[in-house]
Amino acid sequence: MPSENRILAIVPARGGSKRLPRKNVLPLGGKPLIAWTIDTALESGCFMDVLVSTDDEEIADAARAAGALVPWLRPAELATDTASSADVIAHALAWYERENGRVDAVLLLQPTSPFRSTESIRGAVRTYGEQTGQVRYPVVSVSPAVTHPAWTFTWRDGALQPSQGWEPLGLRSQDLPSAYALNGALYVIPAEDVRCGLPIVRPGVLPYVMTDSRESLDIDTVDDWALASYWARKPNERADKFKTPRFHDG
Repeated sequence: MPSENRILAIVPARGGSKRLPRKNVLPLGGKPLIAWTIDTALESGCFMDVLVSTDDEEIADAARAAGALVPWLRPAELATDTASSADVIAHALAWYERENGRVDAVLLLQPTSPFRSTESIRGAVRTYGEQTGQVRYPVVSVSPAVTHPAWTFTWRDGALQPSQGWEPLGLRSQDLPSAYALNGALYVIPAEDVRCGLPIVRPGVLPYVMTDSRESLDIDTVDDWALASYWARKPNERADKFKTPRFHDG
């Protein structure tokens, strides 16, 4: 599905993952974890290139073998635990535009979400492209919230306090408004936002809703990996709960 916009897919993949060492190149269903994201991005046909930003030679080799563009290793200052995703994306975009001309939008794909589908990528890109105003806003993937915010609490003044006040606690679940959580699977971001350093999630942001829980899986722990391995063996299985989002690339 070619896009009218010049869109660059960026896959951030740091080598120094802590909870699950070397996860980006661990074999999942017979191929490195990072290859799942690259394969799906290339299959979608939405992008000029799929660029992987990594500081790690092994990840770079695996990404190139899967068909991604890996023109350099990420500078050391952008490969620390404190480096921000915004800086990583801005670095990659600046290089790409110097070499290939101006980009309209960036699609950020975390390699830790291996089961996002080509349909979701195309749908999110379509949602972004259908905006008609002079200003375009980011599109972010969300999933139905596991726990409605009306049923969550803070600990304040020595007691539990409901996040949305006491009144919603008396409502039936079907009477509560729909609630969604960011799942981290994809972000379509105007390139100008990246250049200006604007936050991705800001007023005007648009949702792309994913209802298949596999797509929202964000691998960060051994337990996450066990679930991913199961789903890789049984692709038609579904879980009854969604993962909460984490923002990272390693």
